[in-house]
Amino acid sequence: MDSPDPRQTRWLSAGEQRSWRALVMGTTLLFDRLDDELREAHDISLVEYEILVRLSERDGQMRMAALADALAHSRSRVTHTITRMEKAGLVQRSSSPDDGRGILATLTDKGHDLLVRAAPTHVAGVRAHLVDLATPADFEALGRVFDAVSDSLVSAHPEMELR
Repeated sequence: MDSPDPRQTRWLSAGEQRSWRALVMGTTLLFDRLDDELREAHDISLVEYEILVRLSERDGQMRMAALADALAHSRSRVTHTITRMEKAGLVQRSSSPDDGRGILATLTDKGHDLLVRAAPTHVAGVRAHLVDLATPADFEALGRVFDAVSDSLVSAHPEMELR
């Protein structure tokens, strides 16, 4: 993307700037808190939890590339995380039986059991630190806004289609 001409930039209004900064600070603090709670209670990171969730939603296995896309993380970051999780016995990797080229990440029984134990902690945190702080209408509006953000960014880069 070319650098925009500062003379033609639509600068944020004071209200837009406040909202933007609140979003940046709020999401950073929220994700840090959710990560801390999962680590303290279950010795698992938020990213590891999300991997377990994604795998469980896909009948226990996904191709590594699709998993990276679904998490909007780099393939190398997901590979490093899966390596740690594999050493802990939470997932296992194998060649795809479809074409032999792709690598599948598969949820193990130990990973499933951890997900079942960690889910109430995660949901309680999401409720306490986000959902219950907003009105239902505000929370629905937040979902619509981020659906639009996701749709816009994915349409600009269809290779990153979130699954």
